Amino acid sequence: MAHDGVYPAHASVVHDGVHPAHASVVHDGDPAHRSATAGEPAGSGPTAEELGGRARAPFGVYVHVPFCATRCGYCDFNTYTPDELDAGSSMRSWLEGLRTELGRAAAVLGDPPRAETVFVGGGTPSLLGADGLGAVLQAVRDAFGLAAGAEVSTESNPESTSAEFFAGIRDAGYTRVSLGMQSAAEHVLRVLDRQHTPGRAVTAAREARAAGFEHVNLDLIYGTPGERKEDLRASLEAVLAAEVDHVSAYALTVEDGTALARRVRRGELAPPDEDTLAEDYELIDDVLDEAGMGWYEVSNWAAGEDARCRHNLGYWHDGDWWGAGPGAHSHVGGIRWWNVKHPARYGALLGAGLLPVQDGERLTEEDRGTERVMLRLRTSEGLPTGELGDAGLRAASEAAAGGLLDPAAFDGGRAVLTRRGRLLADGVVCRLLE
Repeated sequence: MAHDGVYPAHASVVHDGVHPAHASVVHDGDPAHRSATAGEPAGSGPTAEELGGRARAPFGVYVHVPFCATRCGYCDFNTYTPDELDAGSSMRSWLEGLRTELGRAAAVLGDPPRAETVFVGGGTPSLLGADGLGAVLQAVRDAFGLAAGAEVSTESNPESTSAEFFAGIRDAGYTRVSLGMQSAAEHVLRVLDRQHTPGRAVTAAREARAAGFEHVNLDLIYGTPGERKEDLRASLEAVLAAEVDHVSAYALTVEDGTALARRVRRGELAPPDEDTLAEDYELIDDVLDEAGMGWYEVSNWAAGEDARCRHNLGYWHDGDWWGAGPGAHSHVGGIRWWNVKHPARYGALLGAGLLPVQDGERLTEEDRGTERVMLRLRTSEGLPTGELGDAGLRAASEAAAGGLLDPAAFDGGRAVLTRRGRLLADGVVCRLLE
């Protein structure tokens, strides 16, 4: 299941706000405690003294649900199917751990701002059911509170939703739903090992809208081996028929260790072709733009500013958020850390009175400047050219002259990618940072 945020131009989906790292790793103890019980060493990360009072508004909360009914062949996310977990790693124990982590998070941060965005990702959050997702949101409310008008999103797989499910999570306080459609072509879904039928995602989107959700996203994956242009066009037509106000489209990448990678290595499937991916992206952009959906980040289109995912904008704009759950990443005031990945280890550390931190890093001002270039350049508002040094400005001027950056925007003091620039976003970033 895809989160809305993605960093490289044609790369795998990001679930929990992981940013490219350009800093040394911190090894000075857990944010909550310095010691651990025997056999349960504390994670490494920033201290409570460092974090207290540093969280800024707008502040977000990410919750990682590490459960899936089955594993998709392309997926390398931190998720676990029932046969990969023992009895001590249940949804109930995970929820208990989540409540504990969020409560300690609020204490560590020291009177943090209320959450203006909440994003529940995974994994498959909809496996929790409406009651379970309601409990997750209540845990966030109890720990941080919600700001007025907060955006509250959850990912959902079409096959684990229903009209009653959407009505239930809407009543619980969710304001936005992101559904993993991936494709409308049955043979493409089979290659991806997706379980839902081709039409189920569109039906689910309509059920969500009928339940009162104004903001509904559908995820697409393009470049799957065997996908034809007519397959992609049919998927786009299905998306538009669903009348959603947001679309995320990600190029398929073959991640090491996945079933898809093994099939490609054996020669059963051809790897994605870069020229085909570029053509697919242009088709997606043309169709969505004609339908009134403008791009606002390289992989995301919305039918207006209010339809944009505010939580993901927080990632791209150097915001602060706490990531709760196994493997989740957090960022507060230039300090980043990430949790242990396995649900059993996560629960054990929390049970020992610790926060479940695996490791962390402090970003220097130079690091943060580099990330601002990397992330803001991916958005339609672009990057103020004042963020660039002399060499970066010269490179940006050359990129504008070469059709990679919008010349008019550059003359107005902003570096904004053209569509050709979006296709080569990573390369443009590298040139501006040389």
